[in-house]
Amino acid sequence: MTEGTLMTSYLRTTVADAVATVVVDRPPANAFDPDLIDELLTALPPLADDPSVRCIVVRGTGRFFVAGADISVMRNLTEETQRAMRPWVDVQHILTSAPKPVIAAMNGHALGGGAELALACDLRVMSDAATVGFPEIALGLFPGAGGSQRLPRLIGAHRAVLLMMEGRKLTAAEALDIGLVDRVVADDRFDDTVAELAAAYAAKPTAAIGLIKQVVTDGLPLPMHEALDVEFDAVLKLITTSDTAEGLQAFLDKRPAVFTGK
Repeated sequence: MTEGTLMTSYLRTTVADAVATVVVDRPPANAFDPDLIDELLTALPPLADDPSVRCIVVRGTGRFFVAGADISVMRNLTEETQRAMRPWVDVQHILTSAPKPVIAAMNGHALGGGAELALACDLRVMSDAATVGFPEIALGLFPGAGGSQRLPRLIGAHRAVLLMMEGRKLTAAEALDIGLVDRVVADDRFDDTVAELAAAYAAKPTAAIGLIKQVVTDGLPLPMHEALDVEFDAVLKLITTSDTAEGLQAFLDKRPAVFTGK
């Protein structure tokens, strides 16, 4: 994919040095609606499929990562509205299944559907000035666009149910303590740290990372003997990649490996 920046109504996508950064910019709180969903469904698949893009970063603008669903849309309590907003889970699936590392750069508050979006990423990096939570219960709702299923798988069913019942916003330190996020970074170092992490992940053997994601996802629901077959099929794919050959040769040569993602 050509390096540069592409602007749409609510997204700014920049590709540089094998890292694609997708910035959600829908003031005032980066809440999502069907139009933003459509833009993400258009922007993300080419980045996920392009082997020259070796890491994807998703972030917001201002004080927000993504605040959640646009309440002016959600207040229309019809099945039609729910179906129009449901593709938010398709956005998440693209990130989860992308054969490369995906970083949620939680620059600001990640609430409701924004927290659900972060859960779909491989690495959650959070500013120490941000909060994260599932406040839907205050509206008589629950996290119904992936959150009720992803959150228990990440932090355990009991704790997840409590968080959803309470609707409490967690500080970055609290989120880190329960494993909801992976790293907390001082706000004044946030952008630099995300850039460093993205560059480090993009330099890894991303073909292997894609297969790690695949075998874990495919193997978890299976009995162990079937899951081990899934694992071995992936190993057979992996040994045909240039990165595996390079990694082994670099070890023998006592030099750093230079991976290409192929």
